[in-house]
Amino acid sequence: MMDDQPSQDLIVLVPDADMEFAIRALLSRRELKIRPITFDVRRHLQRDAGCRSDCHTYLRSQLRQYRYAMVIFDHEGSGREPVERAELEREVEGVLRINGWEDRAAVIVIDPELEAWVWSDSPAVDGVLGWTGRATALRDWIQSTTTFWHTGQDKPERPKEAFSAALRQVKKPPSPSIFKDLAERVGIDRCVDPAFAKFKDTLRQWFGC
Repeated sequence: MMDDQPSQDLIVLVPDADMEFAIRALLSRRELKIRPITFDVRRHLQRDAGCRSDCHTYLRSQLRQYRYAMVIFDHEGSGREPVERAELEREVEGVLRINGWEDRAAVIVIDPELEAWVWSDSPAVDGVLGWTGRATALRDWIQSTTTFWHTGQDKPERPKEAFSAALRQVKKPPSPSIFKDLAERVGIDRCVDPAFAKFKDTLRQWFGC
């Protein structure tokens, strides 16, 4: 363990701007039920595959500055898609552990990608994606006009494709700010994705009020 107390609470390594905007917004929400923390969110230039294979190298220089580290990336694009999500998390956490982080790091693998966190049952999703006031609710439209989401499922089988189809339908350009708006407005406990549950639980364990 380190002799000096780290000056900041948390560093989060992510693959792209979409995830950076989402995580920054989430970490600032009171509903997360954590104390106010100091944090930085960094992007790996090699995106999901870089976060998976190189996070221990990237984060080695941050060992004395941050109390905890979190690595978040998409399962799809990680280069280890045949490996089950939870197993991949344990694999990368093991590498971080032996590279100095011990029990101070966690890995969140979103299966298949970040858009899986978008599809809660919150009406804010329709609003942020530009569907407010339309005759058909967004969830109903996707289920009836695409093959990405079947009736009875909690979320689409292809969340990214469903997300893109919704934006095209309303002629809304994709932007990281959409993920920021969703992260600010959708209820924290509405997302049932297991990776999001681990994200919340880990932060509450580290920084719970």
